[in-house]
Amino acid sequence: MLPNLVLYEEEYKLVTEVILRLVSEANAKVVFLVDKNGQLISSSGTTEGIDTTSLASLTAGNIAATGGLAKLIGEKEFTILFHEGEKDNIHISIIDHRVILVVIFDEKSSLGLVRLRVKKVGIELERIFKNINKKTKEASSGLGVDSPFAEITDDDIENLFS
Repeated sequence: MLPNLVLYEEEYKLVTEVILRLVSEANAKVVFLVDKNGQLISSSGTTEGIDTTSLASLTAGNIAATGGLAKLIGEKEFTILFHEGEKDNIHISIIDHRVILVVIFDEKSSLGLVRLRVKKVGIELERIFKNINKKTKEASSGLGVDSPFAEITDDDIENLFS
């Protein structure tokens, strides 16, 4: 299981702008961004009638199951999945080995257009998530010896709440 994703406000706004633009450019019904632990990060488009919590967790489960299949045949992971339905289609791609981009579209769009737009947006999202990882590492390394919290012990915390 991956550690929880820390999403900063600035990056959250950027992510939201990117997926909002993807809905329009890919002529998609809805776009979701989910972390591999199954937590919904952001969504854009027509989400009415969709249980977004279930969609997020099932998508993460789908990626995990497909990852098992990939390993069985000697692959690290499959980075793109596609499900075709009677009315709606789902294009799933992994971004930066960390998050899952889900695009739901119908006959108003095409797989080719969605793949083209996802590829372009994937580069932007990867850059954003690399920046988030960098910020997270910098923030966690800031809790070293120079930190005012470095001297706090478990006993101090226990005494505070007793």
